[in-house]
Amino acid sequence: MPRDLSIAIVCKDNADTIGRVLDSISGLAREIVCVDSGSTDGTLDLLSAAGARVETSPWLGHVKTKQKALDACTSQWVLCLDSDEPVMPDLRAAIERCVDTHDPSVVGARVNRKVWYCPGQRGGDNGRFLNHAWQPEWRLRLVRRERARWTGLDPHDKLEVQRDPGQSVIDLPGTLRHDSFSTFTEQLAKEATYARLMARSLHASGVRGSRPRVITSPPGAFLKQLVIKQAWRDGIPGFLAAGSTAASTLMKHLALLEISNSPENQAPRPQQAPYDHASREP
Repeated sequence: MPRDLSIAIVCKDNADTIGRVLDSISGLAREIVCVDSGSTDGTLDLLSAAGARVETSPWLGHVKTKQKALDACTSQWVLCLDSDEPVMPDLRAAIERCVDTHDPSVVGARVNRKVWYCPGQRGGDNGRFLNHAWQPEWRLRLVRRERARWTGLDPHDKLEVQRDPGQSVIDLPGTLRHDSFSTFTEQLAKEATYARLMARSLHASGVRGSRPRVITSPPGAFLKQLVIKQAWRDGIPGFLAAGSTAASTLMKHLALLEISNSPENQAPRPQQAPYDHASREP
């Protein structure tokens, strides 16, 4: 019998990475469900060849689009993947064991995602993992469908599960590879877009920008990666990762400060919610 597992993916114009993802999950699940937001680059051909069920939708934001993909799944278990996240063989084996065990006390499983750095070729085979920068990066990705929901602030979505007493979320061994970027210049451009989105989401949730955070948060983010996470052990890419984290943090707080001080946003607002300003999600 097919494994009681669906795989949910959202995508748009990801032909350069999604083929590797589809290869890594071939035969793993009963169904692959993809929500596509208008691909024109060959992504749909790759999905068709892999036997995926494709639903089209306008881009609704990270949280709502991923929730749409989750809702479209029919299996008891769902593995949620991005279009640039191949499942490495050791993680695949752990996912198979978890689903096939049918342990009623387990409602979800976290996986550790590692950035695969291959300069000049996104997701190429001649790169290497960053084993210290941004590590460990545990993400809840395998869930019981009826207990799970996507939350968070765009673009930093978060998958959550409802747990009853005695139920747990476990950590799976293995690696979820992240073919996020080919150069750190490309990463910085992406981070600029994410910084604007995050600043708007934070402002909408009641968080306001401040000059002290502009001064203190970027160096704090840099030192967290370089010293605490020991990104220096990844060599030059580790220094670049720490620097891009600091740049992203700076851009986010500058954007939030500008939004907060624009004339149309000068009216009193609710007390701001707590937020971890030194965190980084690649």
